[in-house]
Parts: sequence; C-alpha cells; structure tokens
Amino acid sequence: MERCMSEYKNRDQNKNKKKTARLCEVSKKCGGCQYTDMPYKEQLIRKQRQAERLLKGFGKVNPMMGMEDPAHYRNKVHAVFDFQKGRGIVSGIYQERTHTVVPVEHCLLEDEKADRIIQSIRELAKSFKIKAYNEDTGYGLLRHVLVRVGHTTGQIMVVLVLGSPILPSKNNFVSELCKLHSEITTIVINVNNKRTSMVLGDKEQVVYGKGYIEDVLCGRSFKISPKSFYQVNSVQTEVLYQKAVEYAQLTGKETVVDAYCGIGTIALTAAGQAGKVIGVELNRDAVKDAVANARINQIKNADFYQNDAGRFMRQLAQAEEKVDVVFMDPPRNGSTEEFMDALLCLHPDRVVYISCNPETLARDLQYLTAQNQKGRYQVVEMTPVDMFPYTDNLEVVTKMQYKPQQVGGGKGRIR
Repeated sequence: MERCMSEYKNRDQNKNKKKTARLCEVSKKCGGCQYTDMPYKEQLIRKQRQAERLLKGFGKVNPMMGMEDPAHYRNKVHAVFDFQKGRGIVSGIYQERTHTVVPVEHCLLEDEKADRIIQSIRELAKSFKIKAYNEDTGYGLLRHVLVRVGHTTGQIMVVLVLGSPILPSKNNFVSELCKLHSEITTIVINVNNKRTSMVLGDKEQVVYGKGYIEDVLCGRSFKISPKSFYQVNSVQTEVLYQKAVEYAQLTGKETVVDAYCGIGTIALTAAGQAGKVIGVELNRDAVKDAVANARINQIKNADFYQNDAGRFMRQLAQAEEKVDVVFMDPPRNGSTEEFMDALLCLHPDRVVYISCNPETLARDLQYLTAQNQKGRYQVVEMTPVDMFPYTDNLEVVTKMQYKPQQVGGGKGRIR
C-alpha cells in the first residue's frame, strides 16, 4: 500500500512539474522567473525558508501570505524592441545579464491586455516602417514600450519610448492603435536619445488622453504618471499595506512619517487613522502625484516633501520634532546609515519596515537593533508577503518597537 501511494505521489509530482514547465516557453532564456517549473505551494515553502534563514534571529517570522491566483499579476509591463535577422522587428525582454533581446509573445507574470497591446504595437511598427532602435549603432526609433494597467479602474497607459521626438505619421499610428485597443485611455511619447541603459528619458509628450491613469488601492484613488513608482502587484499590495497599517497600531492621534513615499500610497492609506502624515520622496514627479492624490481623496492631514529620506529624517531629528510612527520602504539596496542614524536619534515609538530584499533587511535590522547611547529597536514580528510569484523575490513587512537605554545599563548588544 505504501509503495502504491509513493508511486502515485511521484506520478502526481511529475505531472505537476510537466504542467508548470509548460507555463512559459522562454523562462530559461529570459531569466525573469526562477520558479516556473515549481508548483506554487512549493514556491511559498521555499520563500518561507529563505525568510526564516535570514531573519529568524531577530524575532518571530509569521507564515508567508501568498496569492490565490498567482498568474498575470504585473500591472506594469515593459517590452524592449530590437531587429533580429530572420524575424524583423521583435519585442521582449533582455536575456539575464545581457542586452540580447528574447522575443516574448505571452508572459505568465504580465497583464494579458498589456501583452496584446505590445503585440499590436510591434505589428503597427512593421506596417508604418518604424525601425527598432539599435543600442550599438544608435540608429532606429522605437526603443521600449511601457504599459500600465489600473487593476481596479481598468484604465491603461501606453508609453512609447523613442530615440527621437518625431514619430512618423504619429496621428495615424495613435489612431490605429486606439482602434485596435479601445481600452487604452492615454498614450505618452517619452524621448530617450542617450546611449544609456535607462529606459525612460526626461522629455515627454502626451499624444492621447490625460497623460496619466488612476487606480484604486486600499479604498484610495491614485494618480499614476509614466515615471511614478507604483507597486506592480495590486492584489498583494493591498495585503502588504493592510499588514503595515496594522503593525503601526494607529489610534488617530499619531504623527506619522512615510519615508520613500513614492506617490503616497502608504501615507494616504494610513492618513484616515493618524493625526498627521508626512511623506518624503526624492522623485519630483512622484511627489507631484502624491500631492494630487491627497487632493483627489480629500485628505487634509497629509503633507509631502521632495527630499532625500536620510537628509529629511536628520532635519527632523535636529529640529527635535516628535514623530510616533515611521513607515520605511527603501529600494532593494536597503536603507542608508544616515537614515538609520537619524531614525535612532528621532526614535519614534514604532517603525514599520517594508523590504523587497530580505538580505539588506537583515543587514539593516542588525544596525537598528544594536544598542546605542539612547536605545535600540526590538523586532516584534515579521510577515513575508509573496509580491512576485514564480520569481525568487519576496517582500517582508517588519514591526519594530523602540526600547530606551536603561539607566545604568551595560554597553553592547541587547537581545
């Protein structure tokens, strides 16, 4: 009996592996996904182990919060264009660690409407005899296409990244694209004429619609511009932010700082439960959107500043401002010592750290939980959230509580 069950289990596992292996034809080439040959439950188990291996020394790691439907979750799709012999103009993704374009028709991760729009743009480029940009020679016009989709609103923005501001037969091209895809609500031309690996350039021209889209997240409306940061997985972002606000333990009286605030998603989500919210962000376009988003949602207790997060925190500390809660959501390389030193000096009662890289999170927690002259932070608990199914990336939200230095206490690290 045991042997029969074992054989059945093995057949079932092999069946699952074969099934998942067919989910993407180019995953081995593009390198965008690491787990397309792995059942989703196994992905969650592996990520849970990764989080515990890196973080369990700091405190409790809760079970991973996964998705019910982990496919086609990306609301932002980027395609690079190229010319390949025998194929003509192609669109796809760079092969891992190279600038060789892997042609992609359908992606397991990407919004399906966005994929179809990119296919149409590629065919229209052939019809209009628009050349793909060549990175080596600098010749050609069409470099990239970005498509952003409002998960709740259904609004769609298309950004055509060109090597020149002149798109031949622009009006006809835009008209044909909108005929093929009436769901498109705005089209923007972005000009990037530099020999660079950066996708977007500085100049933009709105050729159809308002130049931005709106979406609803955690009950708030958000304006999203071409360059604005907005989490790519809308479903899991709500899970993540709800957990972050829960960890903040807001009562309606607190002064809250949202560092690295982007377009104000966390700040405005928390504003209804806080006394005052302050957002800081270096990207000027994102700050403009954050201010607009506060106005759209009729939120009057939120202010946004364009500044480096570390510098801004240091200024608050020097001014001896009283801050109760800090949300910090730094980029993949983590926070800076300047920011964390200012945080320790400001010592808000609670810190909620949202990280997209558990390795740099572990490094930063090591810094923040070490004893200094005034005190340190203690990790209360951590919750991993699977924001990026089929990849080896994971997000972790961490709740920390400030512990003042005890009078007469010893030096060194305290657990």
